[in-house]
Amino acid sequence: MNLFILRHASAGTRRTNPTVDVKRQLDKDGKRQCIQLGHVLNALSVNFDLIVSSPLKRSLQTAQLVGTETGYETPILISNALAPNATYPQFQRLLHESSSYENVMVVGHNPNITTFLTNLLSGNGHDGSRSQPRIRLRKGSIARLSLQRGPAALQWLLDPRIVKALYATSTKSSRRKTSRK
Repeated sequence: MNLFILRHASAGTRRTNPTVDVKRQLDKDGKRQCIQLGHVLNALSVNFDLIVSSPLKRSLQTAQLVGTETGYETPILISNALAPNATYPQFQRLLHESSSYENVMVVGHNPNITTFLTNLLSGNGHDGSRSQPRIRLRKGSIARLSLQRGPAALQWLLDPRIVKALYATSTKSSRRKTSRK
């Protein structure tokens, strides 16, 4: 399985009231990040067989915008295994249930989405007994992992700044090529 782990895009500042924070939407920058990421993923010929999102609004919006940009037409699966309070065993159960799909994108929140990523790469369980790799997932970052036997292999990681640069270079209108005879 190719697993794409995406941290939700920019959604402004955290609300102190947890009930209000659950409904926090993407801001203007977050929507732009999603559209740019979808464009870059299209340029990389990335298609998803399954998209799974946290039930929180900002993650679901991120999943919908990136999914739309990449041509994903199936309904997005909502899972509490990607909620901010989810545990690594819940996440492992989600991966096991999704194992029949080839390209799966999951959209969640920090700090647990980064913890899930580092546990997959190090082969650790949730006990954290071995040293963990240090990975920084900014809002709107996506990591591609290959899940085979043993620890996952990180194929690539795209930071929003890299996505913005790739998007800018791929959409610039270039001067027409003319022959010099």
